[in-house]
Amino acid sequence: MYHLAKDVYYYATSKEEYSVLLLGLDNAGKTTLLEKVKSLYLPNGPLPPKAGSTIPTVGQNVSLIPLSSPSIYLKLWDIGGQSTLRSLWKSYYSSAHAIVFVIDSTDVPRIGREVVDVLKEVVEHEETEGVPVLVLANKQDRDESLEIAQLKEVVNPVIVSLGARDSRVLPVSALEGTGVKEAVEWLKTRVMWNKESRPPTMR
Repeated sequence: MYHLAKDVYYYATSKEEYSVLLLGLDNAGKTTLLEKVKSLYLPNGPLPPKAGSTIPTVGQNVSLIPLSSPSIYLKLWDIGGQSTLRSLWKSYYSSAHAIVFVIDSTDVPRIGREVVDVLKEVVEHEETEGVPVLVLANKQDRDESLEIAQLKEVVNPVIVSLGARDSRVLPVSALEGTGVKEAVEWLKTRVMWNKESRPPTMR
């Protein structure tokens, strides 16, 4: 009887937890995005990030973000984007409920080449099949950034190759926070829609 009551209590008080990978090339703004999300959603979160205040991630940063209506957790994994670290990404794919691919929309030379190739590798990997993909065109606050329509022309062929998989391209400024809440809401909705294919863990 005790164990039954304990199980019922655990079920009633536990929350669903979904793992979200923040991927992208180095200097795309993944860590700045994570810090901005923390400042917006954590009760005692850090101050909003300032330009030049973050350093490149070597390895990973991870943060647990509580969301309401419904009450769930997003576990955000900010993983280093240097070419020497990208081979580590695949070790996270099997437990991912969503992937956020962050693009530096001011880095025009790499967008047409390296960015597209790396994004394609991620979405075509067998362990990311069926996982929702959100592409964020970051640094939209800068004058030299590509407009979202221009970026979609480059990225959409890769997105279309996903077939029926849930995906979207959104403009954001991780530094200023523009579009960040919309991105989080999209993720919350999609991971819950997809939970039969990728069940959450309980926390």
